[in-house]
Amino acid sequence: MSDLHTLHEDEHMIVLDKPAGLLAVPGKGPDKQDCLSARAQARWPDALVVHRLDMSTSGLVVMARGLDAQRILGRAFETRQVHKRYTAVVAGALANPQHDNGWNTIALPITVDWPNRPRSIVSAELGKPSVTRWRLADTQSPTAHTDITTRVELEPVTGRTHQLRVHLLAIGHPILGDALYASPEQQAMAGRLLLHAHSLSLPHPLHGTPMSFHSPCPF
Repeated sequence: MSDLHTLHEDEHMIVLDKPAGLLAVPGKGPDKQDCLSARAQARWPDALVVHRLDMSTSGLVVMARGLDAQRILGRAFETRQVHKRYTAVVAGALANPQHDNGWNTIALPITVDWPNRPRSIVSAELGKPSVTRWRLADTQSPTAHTDITTRVELEPVTGRTHQLRVHLLAIGHPILGDALYASPEQQAMAGRLLLHAHSLSLPHPLHGTPMSFHSPCPF
């Protein structure tokens, strides 16, 4: 069992940096029991899950310590007091139509693609409202954008399953290395899903003080 990368710990919450390839919570079967929550609970027996990242996504995850903190943090997520931002590298040259690299919005309803689980799809008939904001990342870097790839910053307003991955696919720019949504050629362009939760801001569950955390992008 690997050591946890802990960014913050106190009596009420823990902030961890999850590596790509590690489940956030246990899956089905004995081979899927090693996960971030199990590793955390081995160190903090009162650690409880508040939200998740996909197995192939890396980055910041907050866990509550105790039921009261879990309830308060869960409510903060529900009322959108928690703000998360991600870095991704997508296929294709994606230009920002907004002046000075302002935020753009993708608002497309998403539902689980039941015949093809675990995929999700955009569906006007069955989907739940889903909103993602995006803009270019590292605009000053000459290597951030090429003719075949673009580095973007993403902000999920809602939290649907695979939302960022499905929304980027829907606008024609799937995330590189995505085994579910990218083409074989786009998958082969990266050794992992190039999606990382780099920023997390939320109110502390005890006193409500704003807390902000950052994880450098590993790709």
